[in-house]
Amino acid sequence: MTEIAGRTAVVTGGGSGIGMGLAKELARQGAKVAVTDIMLDNAERVASAIRDVGGEAMAVACDVCERPSIAAMRDAVHDAFGPVHLLFANAGATSFEPLMDMSDDDVDWILQVNLHGVMNTTRAFLPDMIAAREGHVCATASMAGLLPGWIPVHAPYSAAKAGIIGLMMNLALELREHNVFTTSYCPGGVATGMKDNNARYRPAKFGGPSTAELHVSEASTTAKSMAFFSPDAVAPMVLDAVRNNRPFIFDHPEQRDAFRRTYSGIVEACYDAADSWHAQHGTPDANPEGARLVTT
Repeated sequence: MTEIAGRTAVVTGGGSGIGMGLAKELARQGAKVAVTDIMLDNAERVASAIRDVGGEAMAVACDVCERPSIAAMRDAVHDAFGPVHLLFANAGATSFEPLMDMSDDDVDWILQVNLHGVMNTTRAFLPDMIAAREGHVCATASMAGLLPGWIPVHAPYSAAKAGIIGLMMNLALELREHNVFTTSYCPGGVATGMKDNNARYRPAKFGGPSTAELHVSEASTTAKSMAFFSPDAVAPMVLDAVRNNRPFIFDHPEQRDAFRRTYSGIVEACYDAADSWHAQHGTPDANPEGARLVTT
């Protein structure tokens, strides 16, 4: 079990959406919460709301695309609250544009904030968790990462979110001996306000913020027709899974059918094709000395 009450938690992207819901629920369950966001005013509003109802919270500015910003945020949290036990690597951005219509800055921003931001934030806080032999990293991925073929016109985002899942699953293997756990949260539709606010969070090095509304392509009809839950509704689900050290969190059980179609249908069919090839052509000779390239 992962304890929440009495522990220190960091929530990136905590000034709005899922991060805001998580920060408030963490405080309600007795954690000290560092609300971090690229927009400090948003983080301070959430932290103030927590303090107003008797919780313990601080606001810290952080751009997860920049390692020095992450390090400064970590040091500020450590000075105020001590070592961090719970990290919710939640900051992210999205897009619904065809890959070849995106600029280099567009692609780099989506990959940097969603994947590298999670990687670098995790690396910043793991040493304290390992030293304490206690900790949990929960990263916000997406059903679009678990099922990259689910929503069209979502390529860099799906790639980054699939990378988060791979990161959390593989990291769990090396952290097991340290009693540190990882979880991938795969939202299947949460009303975060991203459509109106996505571009406001864009760092200067990727073109800077704007007030442009997120365009959802007509090709991405699935994204328009999903049921969207509120951040406050999903936050207790997330913390329940973290408390029980589950490797994944899903909030839309009906999406199991899409998972089955992909992995029990498409992936199993591809394994069937491999079986058929071996049956018809024989199994290739393997190198008895292991994975070594043999040249002649």
